[in-house]
Amino acid sequence: MSSKRNERGLSESVQHAVIFPVLMLVTLGIIQAGIWVHGHTVAARAAAAGVDIARGSYGSTADARDKSIRLANAGGLDDVTVETHRSGTQVQVIVSGRAPLMLDLGLARITEQAAAPLERATQP
Repeated sequence: MSSKRNERGLSESVQHAVIFPVLMLVTLGIIQAGIWVHGHTVAARAAAAGVDIARGSYGSTADARDKSIRLANAGGLDDVTVETHRSGTQVQVIVSGRAPLMLDLGLARITEQAAAPLERATQP
């Protein structure tokens, strides 16, 4: 009778040895995905904030760049670079950074951009 109990215990041990690593990988994948999505959201919001600053009548691309870098760094992105382009009618801000992923599979580099027309005063 004791030999049957030992076999059943061995079977359950093998099941746990297979299931626990799978559950750990799934959990790690969910955390990785959350960090990646958060990084994209931070970069998009930093680009949008930069555009809002640069498109105003008194806004400048230097102010937009500084604000975007501060927001991206505060949101957790590393190695942040910001490009600002302001033409006669439109402004564009491109924010790039590296998300702090636990396992980098080539997805850590994030780039988001925002664009909007410049504000202009017109006659009513």
